[in-house]
Amino acid sequence: MLQTASHYGIHFIVPLIVAFVYYKKNSFFVILIMYLTMLIDIDHLLATPIFDPNRCSINLHPLHSYAAIVGYVVLLFYKKTRVLGLGLCIHIIADTVDCLFM
Repeated sequence: MLQTASHYGIHFIVPLIVAFVYYKKNSFFVILIMYLTMLIDIDHLLATPIFDPNRCSINLHPLHSYAAIVGYVVLLFYKKTRVLGLGLCIHIIADTVDCLFM
């Protein structure tokens, strides 16, 4: 229960906080972009089973690999890709929280 609340709380609440605190003027679009970063979970379709609540997805799926994570962090350094990078990094943090419960 705590794992699920933590995971989905980070996925859905943290982007709202970031958008309303740091991007007040464009908060709707920032929230939309950050929510769309959840599409990186499409790589879960490559795993068997597709969903396993007791699996750590970090470095298991291609879009959750260490190399991909480095790319997401690099996006933070450029103004034009910062929001995308924030959304992807928040997503990875949410998935890392799952690993802490293993």
